[in-house]
Amino acid sequence: MNNSIVNFSSEASTNSMTHSFWLVNRLDIFLYSINLLFGFPLHAYVIWLIITGTRSGVASGFFSLNLSVSEIGNCLNSLVCIVDSCLWIPQLKTLTWFLLGLGIAGRPLFQCLICVERYLAVVHPVTFLKYKPLRYRVICCTVAWMITLGSCLCCMFTVILQTIIFLWFYSIQFVLLLFIQLICLVTVLWALKQSGPGERGRERKEENHMKRRAFCLILITTVTMIFTYVPFTISGFSVIHTQQFIKELFSFGFICYVLAGFVQPILYLHRSGKLFCFCSP
Repeated sequence: MNNSIVNFSSEASTNSMTHSFWLVNRLDIFLYSINLLFGFPLHAYVIWLIITGTRSGVASGFFSLNLSVSEIGNCLNSLVCIVDSCLWIPQLKTLTWFLLGLGIAGRPLFQCLICVERYLAVVHPVTFLKYKPLRYRVICCTVAWMITLGSCLCCMFTVILQTIIFLWFYSIQFVLLLFIQLICLVTVLWALKQSGPGERGRERKEENHMKRRAFCLILITTVTMIFTYVPFTISGFSVIHTQQFIKELFSFGFICYVLAGFVQPILYLHRSGKLFCFCSP
């Protein structure tokens, strides 16, 4: 693919295209600032709550902990991007592409682990209790971090040199993880409508409440993932097939990405009853 996809400004042959390009850049810087100013304290607070809680609280929120750690890296990437837009240091640009892998793989992987955990708790409770100890979550997160590190290295070497490979990489990855989450969502919804043997009265009501909470969590996570990555995936396939880079489409995807990043920490704070404590002075 020629350099027109990477160096969009060099293709801008009219004043209107150049003006639109700079408007999008200012929008990107604004979104980086929002992600840094609001995302960093939000995720840092979630990490602090999980770490300072009881051991059982750390185990139950371990995937959320790793997700927030990944998002802290995304917030630092926003800071690097802001500095790079002002100073244009090549080393910062390389660091930006490396940290991009946290958003490409880190966020969806840990969101997917959260959904799978809730799926097991509802549909296969015996298996869930068997693998409930913290060490199994550590193993899963270690594998997820290894995949994320590979994603970071892939982004660093393919964003500029092999852009098409990069677009195929994150598009196929999104479709695969979304498919897993949709399976969890539909299965939990089906289990919610079924009644187990011997259930009656209060027991059935409590179990249905647990199933509904799990279903709502998976539903919110899945919708968040769709909201985050569908615009990027559409724009990615558009570039692959048309060989033309539409900056505005990617910027719209970036808006969705930044806004969706606040959903999981707010959801965790709401479940733990700390949301209003965080919002109060």
